[in-house]
Amino acid sequence: MRTSREFVLAVVLSVAGAVGPAAAHHSFAMFDQTKILQVNGATVKQFQWTNPHSFVVVDVKDANGVTSYTLECNSTNLMTHAGWKYSSLKAGDKVDFFYYPLRDGRPGGMLKTIKLPNGTTLKAW
Repeated sequence: MRTSREFVLAVVLSVAGAVGPAAAHHSFAMFDQTKILQVNGATVKQFQWTNPHSFVVVDVKDANGVTSYTLECNSTNLMTHAGWKYSSLKAGDKVDFFYYPLRDGRPGGMLKTIKLPNGTTLKAW
């Protein structure tokens, strides 16, 4: 009888562990994928090489001063297959990028491509 309970508990914990990462994922409805915007001359503030999605935070000079944009990228696994490395971007790098903007108008969105300081263009989606 004890073995049966231990087995059931193990199965329940395994399923609960598998559901956790899926619950962290979100819809992409927050991005307007009918528009692709371009920004030139942004400065990398931070590059987060993380799962389930990586992020690039850039500062963009505009009429109001400097605005920070948070740009969501794909997973590190898929980005690696597209030529990315954890060291692809460093704080202070000057970059040009294309992105799908947030629907609510806040600065940021889903990064499509980015041109690195060495001239290489990488796809993020």
